[in-house]
Amino acid sequence: MEFSVNQIAQIIGGKVEGDGERMVDNLGKIEEGKAKTISFLSNDKYENYIYESDAAAIIVKNKFNPKKTIKPALIRVDDPYSAFTQLLEEYNKIMTYAKSGVEEPSFMGENSVVGEGHYRGAFSYIGHNVKIGKNVKIYPQAHIGDNVVIGDNTVIFQGVKIYPDSKIGSNCNIQAGSVIGSDGFGFAPQEDGTYKTIPQLGNVVLEDNVSIGANTTIDCATLGSTIIRKGAKIDNLVQIAHNVEIGENTVIASQAGISGSTKIGKNCVLAGQVGIVGHIDVADYTTISAKSGVSKSVRQSNTVISGTVGFEHKQYLKAATLFKRLPELHLQVQQLEKIVLNLPTEKKS
Repeated sequence: MEFSVNQIAQIIGGKVEGDGERMVDNLGKIEEGKAKTISFLSNDKYENYIYESDAAAIIVKNKFNPKKTIKPALIRVDDPYSAFTQLLEEYNKIMTYAKSGVEEPSFMGENSVVGEGHYRGAFSYIGHNVKIGKNVKIYPQAHIGDNVVIGDNTVIFQGVKIYPDSKIGSNCNIQAGSVIGSDGFGFAPQEDGTYKTIPQLGNVVLEDNVSIGANTTIDCATLGSTIIRKGAKIDNLVQIAHNVEIGENTVIASQAGISGSTKIGKNCVLAGQVGIVGHIDVADYTTISAKSGVSKSVRQSNTVISGTVGFEHKQYLKAATLFKRLPELHLQVQQLEKIVLNLPTEKKS
């Protein structure tokens, strides 16, 4: 698929300098400079590449003043990085939504309906009584259980498993290998030391504009719903347990784990390998640093939590500073102890 430099400039709101009729069929790094590609220059340390590039066009700052002759056309914008990001988003939409129709073999159960503009890949499975909106893309080997609802413009990538009764909003993106609605970790200890399985009868609800990374697992609720609120972005390899609630626009990085019935507020940031115990609340706008462990509720918004046993960030930094000085402080204590022990004792009269 090809676009002219002029067409691309219209998409990103830029002004063309040079041949606007050149055709572009790919995006690339400025240091590669291949023909018929488009790239961007936002960091001055990469400027030397622009003079050697064979690219069709390069997005630059409005104030960019070339020192030598440049072969590519220029598209001048206020912020080249943001403009190129916008272009990547548009390109991704075109490539993702280009597919349509039904590949065989695939299966769709009784009383299930799919909106117009959909795509169903080979070996995909759609159960009974499923309702799927417009322009939904279901890639090969995806499994969608009975009574699932999926909103418009959602993309379900290869090998995703969506358990029965799950509710998926519009404009969601679920990457390959993710599991939505599997049983929560519910086992009751018995007197003989064994465990009895507690049936998990609830479901999972993903609201609109939610993104789920590859191989992430979101467990169904024991009763009620595990809920991922609108705009939340969840990375690869994240575990979200039963009856958890993730607030609007919260982002969670890879390998984080959230235990059952915990509620995370809106616009929170959970860095990689964060662990959170069950049955607590985390206030809005909380940031939890990588590898932190959170064992009690965070009540105050805009808090930053750090540490394996997480506590308030400023306290953690003070403790970390002292920790580095422990050998020195220990030596000082030993020296003071010798002095104290050698002090003359006062004789009793």
